[in-house]
Amino acid sequence: MKKVSFLDQLRKEGRTVLTEFEAKTFLKQEGIPVVETRLARTQKEALSIGQRLGFPVALKISSPDIIHKSDAGGVRLSLHNGAEVKSAYQNILKGVKAHYPWATIQGITVQKMAKPGTEVIVGTSKDPQFGPVIMFGLGGIFVEVLKDVSFRLIPVTRKDAREMIEEIKGYPLLRGYRGKDPVDLSALIEVILKISHLIERYPGIKDLELNPVFAYKEKVLGIDARIILEKND
Repeated sequence: MKKVSFLDQLRKEGRTVLTEFEAKTFLKQEGIPVVETRLARTQKEALSIGQRLGFPVALKISSPDIIHKSDAGGVRLSLHNGAEVKSAYQNILKGVKAHYPWATIQGITVQKMAKPGTEVIVGTSKDPQFGPVIMFGLGGIFVEVLKDVSFRLIPVTRKDAREMIEEIKGYPLLRGYRGKDPVDLSALIEVILKISHLIERYPGIKDLELNPVFAYKEKVLGIDARIILEKND
């Protein structure tokens, strides 16, 4: 009930967009693997978190009013030491305040830079006619360029999830291609199933997107997350 109340409270407050940190925290509680991400409210705290996580790390602005963090100068990647973290923290705040002086800033997230993997996307949306649907495909920049995705109505079965993976044109990349390791297909299936179940349990979620998800030989890991809620009538 506590997790339901969290989403309901946001909607009651008029919030429809979760920050990336809130989305990742929620998904982690639901058993969906996401990259370790912590929230820093001061430069000193960001430095301490970076040292605990281990470099390199990434810093991102955390604000419910800023969806496109990169456009606002709110992202710094591959920071290799404390000096770079301190500089990035200052520059992010300076840039964001210049672009969005009215934005509510919760802090700046610090996350471990994950080892590159095969990028895929898992997302959901609500079709006006058919209701909630789930999508799977190649992720990262390939989503917009190739549009290589598959869809199913929610809820999906394990068979549905496997078929979603197998029917995209990029499936050979997931099976291993020209010397690349195959990815953990069973872990991808589990993520699709868990997200399908989550949408059933939390009908107030309008859109959910994990992109990219890094798929490895023995696991998968969500790198970026976005959740949008229905407006509270």
